[in-house]
Amino acid sequence: MAADLAQDMAAGSLEVNMQEPVTKFTFLHALVAGGVAGVVVDIALFPIDTVKTRLQSELGFWRAGGFRGIYKGLAPAAAGSAPTAALFFCAYECGKHFLSSITHTKDSPYVHMAAASAAEVLACLIRVPVEIAKQRSQTLTGHKQQLSGLQILLRAYRTEGLRRGLYRGFGSTIMREIPFSLIQFPLWEYFKLQWTPVTGYESTPISVALCGAVAGGISAGLTTPLDVVKTRIMLAERESLNRRRNAYSILRGIYVERGFSGLFAGFVPRVLWITLGGAFFFGFYDLTTRLLGAANTDH
Repeated sequence: MAADLAQDMAAGSLEVNMQEPVTKFTFLHALVAGGVAGVVVDIALFPIDTVKTRLQSELGFWRAGGFRGIYKGLAPAAAGSAPTAALFFCAYECGKHFLSSITHTKDSPYVHMAAASAAEVLACLIRVPVEIAKQRSQTLTGHKQQLSGLQILLRAYRTEGLRRGLYRGFGSTIMREIPFSLIQFPLWEYFKLQWTPVTGYESTPISVALCGAVAGGISAGLTTPLDVVKTRIMLAERESLNRRRNAYSILRGIYVERGFSGLFAGFVPRVLWITLGGAFFFGFYDLTTRLLGAANTDH
């Protein structure tokens, strides 16, 4: 879950200490801080993600498991957090420096958003299979409940192949991630820049956490319909009509069947999850980078 969240929000997080000189350790700091923060958020807020997934499931909340086994799927989510964050940060850093060099700009929000969008696509190479294993674990019923995340992925590959099995929902995941980043990133940057002029206090990990929480919550709410589509596609069984539908058709079908409440299924837990996750992630990330920076200065 936080792999999902960390990458959505990481576009701006590398700029937390941008007043400090860039050193050769900055990239390593980003990898360590982002990976640790992502795993912490995954474990702490996983039950909220499970509730959200079951609310968005085609089966309905209670048939998908209700409040039972709310930690099902935690193992693949936790295992995928660090490598997904690492790939995102590598792509983001490289993309940011490349675009800055060819456009002769520094700290441009357009460069950051473009780099983040490209990094999101690459990060989905790991994120999508992890999401498949996690979300299917969260909604398994009957004899399938005993399947592990690895068994779910092997079963998906054997029965549906690579593209339709392991990478089912790749396009819809990108369709969700990029708009989220494009909304969240400028909001977070704006809130962070306005913090000191408005409050009169210096930026701290707590203020960074608050800015990230508000920006993430707004972005999460606005992109909920895209998250519903992604969940429906990833959970679709071989006999489900959603296997043969595109994102627009699924959105239209949900609206006809359940109206706006269907399009925004899981709105409250999604906003709550990403608001709290944003606070934890940004706050923990900023604190970790400050500690690593201080240790580097001491050495």
